[in-house]
Formats: sequence, C-alpha cells, structure tokens
Amino acid sequence: MDSLTHIALGACMGDAFAGKQLGKRAMFLGAVAQSVPDIDFFAAFWTSTSENLLAHRGFTHSILFVLLISPLLAWLAERLHRPHDITYKKWLQFFGVQALIHLLLDGMNVYGVGWFEPFSHARVSYNWIFVADPFYSVWLGIAFVVLLILRKNHPKRKWWIMFGVGLSSIYLLYCGLNKLKIDREVRQIFAGQHISYTNYFTTPTPMNSWLWFVVAANDTGYNIGYRSVFDKEKKIDFYFVPRNDSLFSAIKDREDLRRLVRFSKGYYSIQRWNDTLVFNDLRFGQMIGWKDSSARFAFYYYLEHGGENKLLVQRGRFQNWDADAFSKLLQRIRGR
Repeated sequence: MDSLTHIALGACMGDAFAGKQLGKRAMFLGAVAQSVPDIDFFAAFWTSTSENLLAHRGFTHSILFVLLISPLLAWLAERLHRPHDITYKKWLQFFGVQALIHLLLDGMNVYGVGWFEPFSHARVSYNWIFVADPFYSVWLGIAFVVLLILRKNHPKRKWWIMFGVGLSSIYLLYCGLNKLKIDREVRQIFAGQHISYTNYFTTPTPMNSWLWFVVAANDTGYNIGYRSVFDKEKKIDFYFVPRNDSLFSAIKDREDLRRLVRFSKGYYSIQRWNDTLVFNDLRFGQMIGWKDSSARFAFYYYLEHGGENKLLVQRGRFQNWDADAFSKLLQRIRGR
C-alpha cells in the first residue's frame, strides 16, 4: 500500500487508541507506528537497484521484525508520553497490531512481502488490490483531515474514525470478493479455451478493482489478457509473450539477473529493445494493455545499460496514458 494511506490509517487507529489521553499526539504516534516497516527505504542509499528490490518489503516487513520492534517502541512510548494511564502491555498491543496490519496490507498487492525473513526468502502476495487504489484510500484521507480539524474532545471524533476505517475495510473486502470471482471465471475460461498452464495469476489494473490483468504461464511463455468483473462472455482475448530464456544465456550467471528472476517469482520475459536486452517483470502489468495488447510492460530493467535502472517499479506505470487510454480503460471496465 502507498505511504500516504498507511499514514492516514495509522493516524485514525492512533486516535482511537489514545486520542482522549494524548490528544492529536496519538494521531502522530499512530502514523509513525503504521509507517515503521517502511524504514527499509534507507537501503536504497547503499544497495544496487536489483538488491534494493529484495531489500524493500524484506526483513522490515517480516513477523520477526514486528516481534523485535514492537517491545522497543512500546517501551519508548510508555516513558516519553507521561503522565498517562496507558500500560506497557497496551502500548505493546498497539504497536504490534499497527505493524501487523501494515504487513497484511502490503501483502495484498503484487510486489510481495518477506513475512518469513530471514528464515525463508519466499515473498507473500495475494493480489487483492492495486498498490494505490483511491477507492480504498479516500475514506481514510477524509477521516484523517477531519480528525486534524476537530478539537480533542469533539463527540464526533469516534464517528469519523469508524467512517474512515469502516468504509475502507468494506471496500477491501469487496476487492477480495472480486478476486475470488475473477479467479473462478479465469480457470473456467482456461478450460473452455484450452489454455494450458503451469501457473497463473490475476491482479487489478491501476487504481480500480474491476478490470484485472491475467497471466497464464507455461513452459515457453505466457498467455496474457484482461477480465472485467462485468464481462458476461466467458472468453478472454489472450496475447502470447515468449519467455525468451535463450536471449540471456551469455549472462545467466550475473547476480543482478538472478535477483530479478527471484523477485519476479518466475513471471518474466526477456526482450531486445534496439541495442539492449530488457528484463520485464510481468506481475506489474502493461502500460496500457487494455488499449494495446502488445504494449510494453510497466516494470523493465536494462540488462546492458545499468545506469538507466534508477527507478523500476513505477517508471512505466502511467507511461503513454492520455485521454484516449483512460477512456478505453473505463470502456473495458464496463465489460463486454
């Protein structure tokens, strides 16, 4: 989930936990508690691009990290925010719950979270929601602003917390139901269209939970397509993307390539763009694939021009978006 959403959610939870005792300081504490796992952004200052892909949402997003950091934060809060009637145990529960919720939310999009680091490098991602979904965040943002404005003892503070956290939670559940519906229909379509696959995934397209990107992997590549929750016809127009492993046979032992393959969970395609080889992580979708089925992928890494790899995950996210691409997105969401 994006950082602003974590901050708004944490602030609302902080106010619910200790707003009466600490006033708006509780919102600040909640925002900090919800954001602590993201301290891994500092790793970008001394790691390479490929190393940072795995460092981000790695150990600081693990259950072990939560168990280690929560007692420390509880101890600091109990001593720094006096006088109060909040016990160390309550502080511990507060920081632990905040951090765990952060881990759960980040596991809901494709990037992946290292819940079990350092004992296992497996990354958890169950692809319920796009990393920045305004339909989830807007309610928390409204509540956050209102709570900043209202006085400490205003009788409506509790109502606004329930408004923000409640509506965002309902939307999150709705996203999960959409995921179940899409996955069920996609498996039926695979069978009906005789699409063979060894594995597959579905993930929402940018900023919505209605149009989903579908990837079915086989031994040589991937069938990719789109499915709206409003589609009535049991059919997907698939486009085949070869994996092209043979293109990197000469550099297969490079450490950055190994990290990329691990990070992608095996959903990658190697392509040649003019004078360079490019590694594409298919999990992050296409730039405007609902408009152009052969569109480039949003995540791409130059294997032969490393200096151009400063930003990976989001650099192609909204590339080539214009009024027509947005209009086509809305049309495709409406189904066919």
